[in-house]
Amino acid sequence: MRTLILLIVLATIGLQSYGEDSNALASKEGQEDSEGAGEGPKIRFIESNGIRMRIAEMGKGPLVIFLHGFPTCWYSWKRQLPAMAEAGYHAVAPDRRGIGESDAPKGVEEYDVLKQARDIVGIIDALDEETAIVVGHDSGAILAWYCAALHPKRFSAVIMMSIPFPGRQDSPFVAGLRQQLGESFHYILYFQEPDKPEAELDSDPRGFLSGIIGFCSNVPKKDPEITDPRRSAGGLIPRLGAPERLPNWFAKEDLEYHVDAYKKSGFGGMLNGYRNLDRDWELTPQLAGHKLAQPTLFVGGENDHILVGFNGDIPTKERQIAEQLRRGTDDLRGVHVIPNCRHFVQMEKADESNRLILPFLNTVTKAQRSNGE
Repeated sequence: MRTLILLIVLATIGLQSYGEDSNALASKEGQEDSEGAGEGPKIRFIESNGIRMRIAEMGKGPLVIFLHGFPTCWYSWKRQLPAMAEAGYHAVAPDRRGIGESDAPKGVEEYDVLKQARDIVGIIDALDEETAIVVGHDSGAILAWYCAALHPKRFSAVIMMSIPFPGRQDSPFVAGLRQQLGESFHYILYFQEPDKPEAELDSDPRGFLSGIIGFCSNVPKKDPEITDPRRSAGGLIPRLGAPERLPNWFAKEDLEYHVDAYKKSGFGGMLNGYRNLDRDWELTPQLAGHKLAQPTLFVGGENDHILVGFNGDIPTKERQIAEQLRRGTDDLRGVHVIPNCRHFVQMEKADESNRLILPFLNTVTKAQRSNGE
């Protein structure tokens, strides 16, 4: 618990200062990978766990489900789907509950981790499969761990990206974060407030999304309108500092796709997921001390603000991340920190990410076939 909160606290500090050295990294970071995405995926709707979900899918073979995080949608995996399909996998990326064109049930309690994990199990059922490998980025990485922990017979392996989630904590996360930060602003604490975050983000989805992408990249940014670290000073968007341009790895059409997705759904579903963080802890006492038995891989970016608490060169960071992950998994197959990369690793360094994901998939599925699974 202490380690995870420390990372979040340091990330909060970064919200005020992280952009200061962005131009110094410009010569090394943010260059888009050369390989193209090829033919696009098939988009369709399925019924899962009592809701209608939009999925994008490509390929045939063992099922791999990609879970997006905050604040993206299935589209953030657009360069993984064709690569996985070409390698012989059935790659599927949903819009998670409450986001994009998936249904958005009303009520905070409709977004707890039990329901969200059952949504992903329902995708496996809707596709007439028995098991899937689950890949998650950001909050999707946390959901991936819970999917595997709550439904171990349905998820055969796990890949976490950007957040090295160590499993259920010893005490509620938000309560601990609030105690650590007091009156300081943090987006997770801000998201606990009723209605106010929705009003801000829904009124300016383009400003919010472009601000987050800018914050998580090396592009030049305007000075933030709010630099006061207190929560009472204001909301989130004015703290980000508007980017003067988009990074090379996130084109204008990428931004517009995400803006359109959140115009349709609003940000309430995403926010309700954060509002359930402590409730998720209360709902899962059976997972206290639980470690995944499934093979697990981690991929992150060297300069990700989430990983700022892991110090030293890349090998040192990888050892520290592995130590944290082993609190929640018994079969950690690898930890990979990609140089000169920030938070949205699957977009910023798509080719490198794919080259790390595919050998893991091949090893896991080969072993499963040998064991007759």
